[in-house]
Amino acid sequence: MTVNFRYVNVDVSETLNTFTQERLDKLFSRYEFLISATVRFKADDNFHDTGKLCDIELSLPGPRIFATSNEANYEVAVRETIKDLERQLKKRKEVFKTH
Repeated sequence: MTVNFRYVNVDVSETLNTFTQERLDKLFSRYEFLISATVRFKADDNFHDTGKLCDIELSLPGPRIFATSNEANYEVAVRETIKDLERQLKKRKEVFKTH
């Protein structure tokens, strides 16, 4: 499984990469049809309480799945984004089962 990390207006963090990779590995083991993931970390100064954005795009057969979250820190943003992706993947897996 290939995971590409991109940082926009944020310094590169190996601990954040490792944390995100561990979370995504759980998804990849549960959903074998996943091909790759692109993770983007952004900092947005327009939000005062939050501003730590995490975007994850999953590549799989059919349309790609995308989720984003805006939280106070990146670890919480990763968790929330992966929760959203998991909800979408459950729906997609049901479609695969019917065919």
